[in-house]
Amino acid sequence: MKTNQRVALVTGGTGGIGTAICRRLVQKGCRVVACYPPSDKTTADAWKAARESEGIEIELAAGDVASPMSCIAMIEEVEAKIGPIDILVNCAGITRDKSFKRMELDHWETVINTNLNSVYYVTRPVWEGMLERGFGRIINISSVNGQRGQFGQVNYSAAKAGMHGFTMALALEGASKGVTVNTVSPGYIETPMTLAMQEEVRDSIISGIPMRRMGTPDEVARAVAFLADDETTYITGANLPVNGGLFIK
Repeated sequence: MKTNQRVALVTGGTGGIGTAICRRLVQKGCRVVACYPPSDKTTADAWKAARESEGIEIELAAGDVASPMSCIAMIEEVEAKIGPIDILVNCAGITRDKSFKRMELDHWETVINTNLNSVYYVTRPVWEGMLERGFGRIINISSVNGQRGQFGQVNYSAAKAGMHGFTMALALEGASKGVTVNTVSPGYIETPMTLAMQEEVRDSIISGIPMRRMGTPDEVARAVAFLADDETTYITGANLPVNGGLFIK
């Protein structure tokens, strides 16, 4: 390991977008740790083996991002084993889509805990170390639907909008200390979930995107890598859209 090698933790790192982010950060020379839910160990081990077959070395860390104690334990383990976390990408997220009149309390709480509260739970244990060392990059993966809303996603849209509120406020606290905090808001991205949609549904979505295609996970990963770079020093509190023109503000 190079002495100046940055350590990056990516929550949701074994997902579609998370995988692309992990790959891109490894290519930039980072030592990358992908966080996965403890219940998914078998899947995560297979994912790691698949990355190794590509010649990409990524560490794994089990952690329930909806549990503050699990997040603290995970980060303590990562920092003891690998070193202080320089780059944090909050990418973990789920959906529980329902119209509001059908949305039960569990649908609301599960999405808010996993998508929004997790950003506090994971960021809090690394924050003071970043401030003390005078360097840090925090990138929160939100969504175009946190900017424009989406029918049936009151919970998801609220959580994703909240992520950027978190970004803007925390960016002010880190600005004089060399710690930047930014948001990336993807639009519709080609992942196993979107590829599994019925063709007519996909075509309807694509027809509403000015670029007339979905984005790729690697296009999101490039935006993350840009914000994570040592030389990206004067951008903080920003929300970088990766949505093909679907929503322009």
